[in-house]
Amino acid sequence: MDLSKTISTLNNPVRRQILFWLKDRANFPPALPEHADLEGVCVAYIQEKAGLSQSTISSYMGLLKEAGLVISERHGQFTFYRRDEDAIRAFLNAAEKELLEP
Repeated sequence: MDLSKTISTLNNPVRRQILFWLKDRANFPPALPEHADLEGVCVAYIQEKAGLSQSTISSYMGLLKEAGLVISERHGQFTFYRRDEDAIRAFLNAAEKELLEP
């Protein structure tokens, strides 16, 4: 994990808010019936909740994915995102090690 890249990605309050929202699927409208068995949240729901343009949200989600904080899955024309809890824990452990350990 590139600690600097991850910190840079998290230096944006909206990207941090998206990670917070993704902790609980209930922060978004119910999935469409055909997507009910899929993990994650459709990018359109993320865009709607954030109130930003599609291109901005796509850029933000790309940065979160590149930093390893989210996992994306494509289903037809829709992309679904969910948090990568293992990667988030690894980031926090790496930050703690760098900042707190001698």
